[in-house]
Amino acid sequence: MKEAQYWQREGEKIRCQLCPHYCLVADGQKGRCGVRENRGGKLYALNYGQIGALALDPVEKKPLFRFKPGSMILSVGTTGCNLDCAFCQNWELVSGRGGREEISPEELVALAENYRPVGNIGLAYTYSEPLMWFEFVLATAKLARGKGLANVLVSNGYINEAPWRELLPWLDAANIDIKGEKEFYRKLCKARPEPVWRAVELAVEAGVHVEITCLLVTDENDSPEQIEALARRLADLSSKIPLHLSRYFPRRSLTAPPTPLERMYEAQAIASRYLKYVYLGNLP
Repeated sequence: MKEAQYWQREGEKIRCQLCPHYCLVADGQKGRCGVRENRGGKLYALNYGQIGALALDPVEKKPLFRFKPGSMILSVGTTGCNLDCAFCQNWELVSGRGGREEISPEELVALAENYRPVGNIGLAYTYSEPLMWFEFVLATAKLARGKGLANVLVSNGYINEAPWRELLPWLDAANIDIKGEKEFYRKLCKARPEPVWRAVELAVEAGVHVEITCLLVTDENDSPEQIEALARRLADLSSKIPLHLSRYFPRRSLTAPPTPLERMYEAQAIASRYLKYVYLGNLP
């Protein structure tokens, strides 16, 4: 646990300013992410230094297909998320189920260095929502950069501009989820898309290598019109931004059938009219 950044007092409560929810948190209560708590008039990051998942992965698994392909990357995750996606693939980890271990930024960077002989290029902050691990990710990323290690973020991109600008100089690559249009975010994620698009824009402007993932959920965000709108907007930033279209399978509380294969192939064809690199994921 560590005192959090980006908050201010409002009377007897605290206004968290890390993400666009701007949670107003009473003493003894947590924000929507479940990992930032008001304790005695200060906001604390409860998940600081807590690791719930750790693995040495191919960088393509993040997925990053055009950032140091063929490399391995030490991938770490904690608990907590500021979205509430009905189809969440990692909801057990996000909710804090399972064991957790304590580690310091210095220990994690040293561990990443130990894996260099087997092709490790750095650290990927992933699995849950690393932006809700902001203080730990920032401290670790600074140390990793000093050791010549790459920093990769796999994120929903739902963060306010000030903390995002503070983190961006320490990132080498990011895969950011763009989940759908306004109604999709409202209905299935309890959030809004525009902060995510702003995060993507700022990352591109900062020179971070950006790839985008969109999970195509059956009959929710997989129409030709929605795919075209997504691809066109990305192309307005750069036609060279890789787009990963992933196939949905029933998970957590969403029971819609898996995305039909023909829709996946159609979506790839549509997006490829605007973007140079369009990949399909979660296919047999």
